[in-house]
Formats: sequence, structure tokens, C-alpha cells
Amino acid sequence: MKQAQVCIVGGGCVGLTLALGLAKADISVVVLDGAPTQALPTDEYGLRVSALSIASQTLLEQLNVWPEIIAQRACAYTHMDVRDADSFGKIAFNNEQLELEHLGHIVENDIIRYALIKELEQQPSATLMFDTQYQQIHQSESDVFITLKSGEPIIAKLLVAADGANSAIRKQFNMALSFKDYDHHALVATVKTKEPHANTARQVFLPTGPLAFLPLSDANTHSIVWSTSPNHCDELLAMDDCAFNKAVMAAIDGQCGLCEVQSKRVAFPLKMRYAQQWVSGKVVLIGDAAHTIHPLAGLGMNLGLKDAAYLIELLTSNNKEFASTRTLRDYERTRKLDAQKHIAMMQGLKELFEGANPFKKLIRGVGLSLVDNLGPIKHLFAKEAIGK
Repeated sequence: MKQAQVCIVGGGCVGLTLALGLAKADISVVVLDGAPTQALPTDEYGLRVSALSIASQTLLEQLNVWPEIIAQRACAYTHMDVRDADSFGKIAFNNEQLELEHLGHIVENDIIRYALIKELEQQPSATLMFDTQYQQIHQSESDVFITLKSGEPIIAKLLVAADGANSAIRKQFNMALSFKDYDHHALVATVKTKEPHANTARQVFLPTGPLAFLPLSDANTHSIVWSTSPNHCDELLAMDDCAFNKAVMAAIDGQCGLCEVQSKRVAFPLKMRYAQQWVSGKVVLIGDAAHTIHPLAGLGMNLGLKDAAYLIELLTSNNKEFASTRTLRDYERTRKLDAQKHIAMMQGLKELFEGANPFKKLIRGVGLSLVDNLGPIKHLFAKEAIGK
């Protein structure tokens, strides 16, 4: 039998960040994940990347994983360029305007996970159990009982569900979920361009949805995230490499010259999920188990890391009762408000930039141009965009 103060189900970036923050505060933690541990990163770029905000970087620095991330592979971006393909609207800003060293970093999720696991393996208060699945979960007023498929029991004071967008734990404990299909699929791939990216994160809003060009550590290589209608996504997946390269270059309006896809293309459906209840007794939701959001602003990972940071802060405070109802309700109330704000913002942006309605095009063009030319408003917009 294993005993721990916290059991975390889900060994992704958010669950591992929470585990590391707790373990460094001498809170015993067990992480369960059905997938294998993260392999050493290879020379090939991973398809899933995140635009880490400065706040996320600071958290990872505090946990001593940032040096490993930088040692492996990360690209600081210093400029952002956002355009509407269907109007005259454009906004661009850079780190110097905000008096910052950079605006953020583009990092492969596999590298973040690898760095977290490497640091967690050095923590005596942490137990990592990969290739491990649970069979049953029950809770009393003060404890949670987890039975593994091997039959081994685990007893914890708190169970954190970091098991992703289709969280089985959320379903088991009947935590109500608001759900909306964005009617978009996101196509991801790695693309090399003739012109260097110049550490610029680019996004163009097309009538079918946004296309993001995110700079990678190689000066001419980008990770792309093309959010578009399911039918158009199927067309893009069916193209040969030559046709796809032409489609990408046309969509980005040739900003980086000729494009050459370097990887396979993978697509996944985009859905908004928002748990109406984040706490059930001693069971708590975190990250994608609690909320998923459209990737057009690259907020998903950062929102999950903010969940982890706030839960670490609350659980490591000097409360008389560990993981008290009051503490968990504080977490739920605070993080739900932040998630609600960003979900609403993304929905509004998606609807504004979608389609070819002439009035919408005028609003987009005038709005972006005003923001780009009004210093104080542009400054606020830029800080919101980089999560500062």
C-alpha cells in the first residue's frame, strides 16, 4: 500500500508541474499515468508545441526545470505579427516596445515534459508511476482510495485529475461540463521556409480560421497550427507535399518565402470544454480536465500552468488542515473566473474574424489599425497577448 498527501492522475505537463511544486515543498505526491515515461528528445521537432508566456517561464524557473528546457530546445520570440487576410487590419509589436527581453518562448511539449520528469526523479517526496492504470476510485470524508489494475491500493488526502480533456475522473464524479464544438480542426506540422523567421510569431486570420507560424530554434523552421473547417482540413491532409506547400505559402501571403513541409501532418478537432464544477469532495480538476480553449491565442498550456501554480500556492500555505474545503473552493472560484474570461475572449475573437461578412471585415480592419496606432491601447493589447 502506498500513502501520499496528493495523488495526481495524469503525467502531462500540467500534472507534472503541480507534482514538482508540491514535492519541492515536502508534500508527498504520487503521479499515475498510463503512458510510458518521456523519452530523451530527438533531433526531430515534436508536432505539439506551446507558446509559453513569461509567467509560465517564471514558474518553470522557480521549479528549476527551465535550464533543462533551454539546454534541450526552445525558441524565444521577440516580435508578434497579427494580420487579417480579408481586410487592411494588422497589428505588430516587439519586446523593445514593452521593455522586455523577449515576449515568450515556443517549446515542444515533449521537452517540457522531459525536463519536469528529470527534475521530479530527484525529489524524495515524489513517486512517478508510468505505464500504470487505476481500476477504481472511492473517497471518504477525509481520504481518497485508488486501486490500481495491479490490485495495489493508494491512499491520499487529495486526488487531482490531470487526465486531459476527456477526463474519466470528471465523468466518474459527475462534474457537469459545458461544451461547444468550435467546428474547427487544427492541423499541425513543421515547415521550413526560404526566409528566416527572425524570432517572429505570426498569425493570419483567414475566412476559414487562423493560421499560426511559430518560430522554432532553427532560424528557418516553424511549427504551424492551421485552424480551419473540417472539410478544408480534410482537403489539406489529402494534398501531396507540393500542393500543401503552395497552400501554406499562399495562406501566409508569402511572408517567409517558399515553404517546405518537414513532417507528417496531424489534425484534431477543436472543442471548448468548461467544467461547471471543479471540486467534488477531495477530488479536484486541473488543466484540460477543467477547461479546453481554441488555440488561436496559444493560451491552453499557460492556463493549465496557472491552475498548477495557484494550487501549489494554496496547498503549500500554512493551513491547519491540508486541502481543506475552504482551500479547494478558493482554488475553484479563482481559477474558474480566469478560465471563463479567456474562453469568452477566444469565442469573441473567433466569431469576429470568421467569415467574409463586409461589416465584420470593416470592424476588423478599423479595430486592428486603431490598436496598432494608439500607443497605450496597443501596450495593453500586447501585454494581454503575452500573458503578462
